[in-house]
Amino acid sequence: MERTLKFLKDAGTYYLATVDGDQPRVRPFGTINEFEGKLYIQTGKKKDVSKQLHANPKAEICAFMNGEWLRVACELVADDRREAKVSMLEAYPNLQGMYSADDDNTEVFYLQ
Repeated sequence: MERTLKFLKDAGTYYLATVDGDQPRVRPFGTINEFEGKLYIQTGKKKDVSKQLHANPKAEICAFMNGEWLRVACELVADDRREAKVSMLEAYPNLQGMYSADDDNTEVFYLQ
């Protein structure tokens, strides 16, 4: 897990693939955080990616850096706890202008 976390943080941008009905969807992401021994990502509940993950939690993460690839197949599990959201927002203070642990939009998922 530490190696995956370091790779994704060092890469800065990775790509998250989800499923929308029968259509794959891929978009760049930049949030990755370790909380309570699990890797977490963050998004907004209003975004399509959130809706897609709630309908089908299967996802893949892919990153490339310095000639190396990383690909992780996983299920993303929503964690509605305030503590998990706070941990993510503390790790990415630049998000605090758009998201809050107490708003109805901030959402974090852990990789399973």
